[in-house]
Amino acid sequence: MKTEQKLTVAGVALVALVGGYVVTRKNKEQDDKAHSTQAAKDLPKIGVAKEKAEKVTRLVVKSKDHGEVVLEKKGDAWRVTKPIEAPASASSVDSVLKNLEKLELTTTISATADDKAFERYELDEKQATHVQAFAGDEKLIDAYFGKSGSRGQLARVDGQPSIFGAQGYASYLYAKELKSWRDTDILKFEDANAVSVEIENKTGRFSFTKNADKWAGAVYPRDAKKGTIAEKAAKWERFEEAKVKELLTALKNLKASDFAKEGADTGLETATVEGGLVTIKFKDGNGDLALKVGKKQDGDNRYLVREGGDGTVYVISSYSAGWAVADVEKFSKTDEKKDGKKDDAKGDADLPEMPDLGGE
Repeated sequence: MKTEQKLTVAGVALVALVGGYVVTRKNKEQDDKAHSTQAAKDLPKIGVAKEKAEKVTRLVVKSKDHGEVVLEKKGDAWRVTKPIEAPASASSVDSVLKNLEKLELTTTISATADDKAFERYELDEKQATHVQAFAGDEKLIDAYFGKSGSRGQLARVDGQPSIFGAQGYASYLYAKELKSWRDTDILKFEDANAVSVEIENKTGRFSFTKNADKWAGAVYPRDAKKGTIAEKAAKWERFEEAKVKELLTALKNLKASDFAKEGADTGLETATVEGGLVTIKFKDGNGDLALKVGKKQDGDNRYLVREGGDGTVYVISSYSAGWAVADVEKFSKTDEKKDGKKDDAKGDADLPEMPDLGGE
């Protein structure tokens, strides 16, 4: 056989082999897809349909780092009922309910796993994040979520010996500190409605009143040695009304950065010594506020409780707390030197020596 004929035959054979491989590969992919689709249909369902998610009345989340948290719907509001009783964060609960709709088991990793396998893949009671959701007495989901790696998110369903691959699960929504489940809102008010603000602290007593749209300020200094507050206001030419507006802006949507732990030394019983007492009154006379700010909790963050509230002791940021422990300079104008640089040294003539505020 001539060389040209040999090459032609070889070429035809190669084409046939390639064609056969392509057909075989395509058939295998179709079979795999069919089997995968069939397998997915046979997997347990863990996702919660939207119409069901909207009816959830109880959530139980247990994680290795943060323990068990139980949330229950009371009327139209959600509350944390374990390990404490407190209003729940509506946004945190809503995010979980939406995530429940996305949960799905995609493949079987092991059909007959044992306790050792559960432990190895962090799907045991001690390590897994255990998620349960109920609509009344109906249990909608009871699943454990463990390691996440090359095989994706691993999960198991309560009462079944299998390990599955899952998708849709967002661990940060579930495995989080108790404070992240709680409602952090402390105050909400319209600053334009405020007509007076009073602060009492180690410095003395500040009194701010609004006439039309202008704020006036007076300070009654505390005697550093006697501890008593002057009956007559001190001369205060450098009062800056913009500072009062800053205070109201800082407090009108006040949120907690944390909550007091049981037995914490808050200093709230002696707030005017340890921190400050802030009283805000409004033009309609409704919703007047009295806030006690106590000792430092972490860094310069401080404890706070709202008088007449539910007794919750919050922790607020150093910026917000700074207004309660402020001295005269906090509410005073900054003088300008001739070279344009600021000079905070100039004071008002008849203000007495102020007590040490510990660097505030």
